[in-house]
Amino acid sequence: MKLDAPFVQLPMRYDADRLAQEVLAIGEGAWREHPQKFAGNSMLPLVAVDGDPANEEFAGQMRPTSELERCPYLQQVLASLGTTVGRTRLMRLSGGAEVKRHADQGYYWAERVRVHVPIITQPTVRFECDTSAVNMAAGECWIFDTWRQHRVLNQDERQRIHLVCDTVGGERFWGHVRAGRRVQANLTEGPVGWAASLVDYQPDATPALAFEHYNVPVVMSPWELRRHLEFLLDESTPFPHLDAVRQMVDRLCRDWRALWAAHGAEEAALPDYRRRIQQFVQEARPAVGTTALRNELPLMPAIMLMAVRPAVQEAPGALAPGRPRMALGAMA
Repeated sequence: MKLDAPFVQLPMRYDADRLAQEVLAIGEGAWREHPQKFAGNSMLPLVAVDGDPANEEFAGQMRPTSELERCPYLQQVLASLGTTVGRTRLMRLSGGAEVKRHADQGYYWAERVRVHVPIITQPTVRFECDTSAVNMAAGECWIFDTWRQHRVLNQDERQRIHLVCDTVGGERFWGHVRAGRRVQANLTEGPVGWAASLVDYQPDATPALAFEHYNVPVVMSPWELRRHLEFLLDESTPFPHLDAVRQMVDRLCRDWRALWAAHGAEEAALPDYRRRIQQFVQEARPAVGTTALRNELPLMPAIMLMAVRPAVQEAPGALAPGRPRMALGAMA
């Protein structure tokens, strides 16, 4: 999700030592290779579709894995965010490893914030986003602009482990964001006297967590389709056929609105939706050409990943586990 600053520190802090005890007690056997097989990167799923740690899909009912259920303080940390919880993992960088420079462009991250709570880290771990850089200290809580180019460097021999939660937010969560401390171009801005409040472990607390269920539509609504396409055009560098492509988007969304009004997500209408979106691709691709976005990503692949491919699924059953696999791309 695009934010108004590269980094925002939220006004909560946690007992990193206690979190580390819970995480290390899980054991090495629960850790998995990063899905994209990046050297020195590994993960431990905490919230996944149907609570299955082997399920890397984005569509379906998110549930806690057995590893999260064994970690009461991790559950309390997630509850303190005041949010609907999406895919959540522990992300580990071995000593000397890095998360390579990239920007997140998949559909799942278009409207989701990525929350980081460092659990085991060192002052030499450097998180870069655009032209800004921070060291996220153990026990702090951060979000960052995943739409900008970013990378992480672990310039130490020791490992780094973060709790990483993808979320659409919630009323309490966005209140935390408004009260946060912004870091941009290495300048810090926050309310006078800003300080993060400790969320300590409560031995007898069993928090109720809200998990995602409706996350990938069978058919994208005309309003969401327009939002994603207009966002991408607004984020593009100038190119000669920009006005023409905007008109293509307008025609597509008007036709999509008519189909939506008549059929919604009825299975019988899916071929019509699919035909119309493919017609748009055929018209737009030569007009867009090799145009880039301001975040250095190419525009046409971003249109495909954020709008075209998720616009219509194969059938209502496509939301079942294992179908479809949405685009990967978030690594940090």
